[in-house]
Amino acid sequence: MADVTNPPARNTRPRNRRALITAAAADLFYRLGYARVGMSDIAEAVGVGSSALYRHFAGKQQLLTRVVLDELQPFNAIAAQVADRDLDDVVAQLAAAALDHRQLGVLWQREARHLPAEQRDALREELRGVATGLAEVARAFRPELTGEDARFRAWCMFSVLTSPSYHQVDLSRRQFEQLLRAMVVVIGSQPPQRFADRHEPDADQRAALFAGRASRRRLLLAAAMRLFSDAGYTEVTTEDVGAAAGIAGPSLYNYFASKQELLGAVITRGNAWLEVELERTLASTPAADDALRELLGSYIGFAFDHGRFIDILVSEVNHLPDAERHRARQTQHAYVAEWVGLLCEARPGLDPVRARILVQAALTVANDMVRTGSVRDVEALSRIGSALMLGTPVETV
Repeated sequence: MADVTNPPARNTRPRNRRALITAAAADLFYRLGYARVGMSDIAEAVGVGSSALYRHFAGKQQLLTRVVLDELQPFNAIAAQVADRDLDDVVAQLAAAALDHRQLGVLWQREARHLPAEQRDALREELRGVATGLAEVARAFRPELTGEDARFRAWCMFSVLTSPSYHQVDLSRRQFEQLLRAMVVVIGSQPPQRFADRHEPDADQRAALFAGRASRRRLLLAAAMRLFSDAGYTEVTTEDVGAAAGIAGPSLYNYFASKQELLGAVITRGNAWLEVELERTLASTPAADDALRELLGSYIGFAFDHGRFIDILVSEVNHLPDAERHRARQTQHAYVAEWVGLLCEARPGLDPVRARILVQAALTVANDMVRTGSVRDVEALSRIGSALMLGTPVETV
């Protein structure tokens, strides 16, 4: 990736200007969020006028598409080599690419939702290519895998490789690559899995039952969560939420002063459930490793039942006012810190830095599979997450 920390002087024409533009855009979209970044911000970061920017890209959506495709391309190229290269070498290259393209997870999962359908489809096609290549990596570990199992492991590997996108924890480059490689090997080495079909209750029946019992406030929260998840916060109005909840006109403002307040209430409610479940597990399960497994299983079950909340937690927190956004991030960090404490208790030789990386990888696998995966098996996901946290060999030198 081009270096954007020292942009070229204005009125110069560096030969790598296009690469500088995409690197600056990737950094700004990652740190601030797509909706908060304008083309003028990107132009300023690169040291060019806006008109020069538009000579390379027609608009911000085209630029975001290019950024994500560029971030994905190395994974596709490396995974495609598995038939011709040593497996250890392929895994090492994947780990290196994960740190070279550390912004990818956030850019794909959080920011690409702002793209029109046609461009999202192009990105999904590229992702399918990455998954196909990683499925062959999984088969290189275990040739006997079914197609479903190989694809499942491919997505789990990809989630592990993109998990550093969701935290700022750092190790030396050598140590971080080594830990990512070890996690990929743990996933690839798991025994073959048989997946249980997860019974999904009738959605219409549940919705009718809820509508008949819920207060107006709960109806508004449920409608907001559904709309923010499906369409994105910026595309939804308070009128949309009121109409979806069957509450017409200004009556919505008897319960929530603004759309931001609605978003904040949705996030607070979901976080509260996770906090209660965490406290129950900490108080009722003596062994730290058992507590981690139970906590992971309950988290995955919650995520499957409330996938839209996971969508919002990953994608929409940036739309909160600064103080609320900071508070929501602090709540998330404190929640993860409890998992890290349990893991350090279960593995006394493990330091908190590596424990945080392992926990974040397990949670990212769960979040990604809930949001985009085809396998909806709590036990299968729990086995992968537990193996990552409790079974990944860790080099501490």
